[in-house]
Amino acid sequence: MKKIKLAAFVLLLFLSTAFTWFHHGWANYDQTKPLDYTGTIQEFTYENPHATAKLAVKDQTWTVVLAPTSRMQERGVLAEMLAKGTSIRVVGYPHREVKNEMRAERIFVKGKKYEMRR
Repeated sequence: MKKIKLAAFVLLLFLSTAFTWFHHGWANYDQTKPLDYTGTIQEFTYENPHATAKLAVKDQTWTVVLAPTSRMQERGVLAEMLAKGTSIRVVGYPHREVKNEMRAERIFVKGKKYEMRR
C-alpha cells in the first residue's frame, strides 16, 4: 500500500510540474527595455497558448507574442481585427535570447488600446 501511495504521489508531482516545461514563461522577456513599435501585420495566428503576429517595422520583422485567445476575446480583440496588412502599435518587452521577438503588454488597433496582460 505504501508503494502505491508513493507511486501516486510521484505521478501527481510529475503531472503538476510537467506542463511548466512547455511554457516559455515571461521571465525570458526583459522588462527593463520597453519597446514601442508601430508596424504592419504580415502574418497572424489566433490560437493557444498565445496568439502571435509577425509585425513589419521599418526594415525588421518582429514576432509579437500576444495573449491567449480567450483573454483577447474577453478584451474585445477579435481575429478579424488583426488581419494581414493591418497597422497596429505594440508596446512590450524584447526576448532576452530570441532576436526580434517581443511580448506584447498592450496593443493599439485603430487608435484603441487593448491590454494583453492585466
